[in-house]
Amino acid sequence: MKHLKKFLSVALAGTVLLLAACSKKPVRDPNALANQTGNTIDPNSVAIPQDQAPNTDLVPRTAETPFGKSVVEPVYFDFDRSAVPERERAKVEAAAKWLKDNADKRLVLEGHCDWRGTAEYNLGLGDRRANAVRRYLEHLGVDSKRLEILSKGSTEAKQTGGDAEWAKDRRVDFIELTK
Repeated sequence: MKHLKKFLSVALAGTVLLLAACSKKPVRDPNALANQTGNTIDPNSVAIPQDQAPNTDLVPRTAETPFGKSVVEPVYFDFDRSAVPERERAKVEAAAKWLKDNADKRLVLEGHCDWRGTAEYNLGLGDRRANAVRRYLEHLGVDSKRLEILSKGSTEAKQTGGDAEWAKDRRVDFIELTK
């Protein structure tokens, strides 16, 4: 009986410590992270085996357009969301029209996130955003073979400014692939 009491006391104390450690999310100080460089992944450092590399003769077009790198206006997303907002659907429809008018062209759907969240989470979120745009384009009749997905996550995100600046990082760009 004495050992059972001791065991239950230790188990109870361990459970309390475990629950206390997981009780809330830590709050990040934007100023503390502004100069931090250790939480990003360099997309150039990720290697793909040569036999699995898709269409290596195609490269993203780097010339600037009125929309930055995007051939049509980028689609912007709400914080921590990957569904295409209704207010942004006309931009996806414009991309579908661009693809219809340029039947020989292909696009990379480049997903971006703001700096909040881990690098791994943001890469996944950027991928989900790009895939949401891809699914909407396919719904509009675009052949999926004309679309590639690339998540940049938060690798190009601005860490200074405020919500208005960070909202510009939550987007999918439409990048033309050229030979």
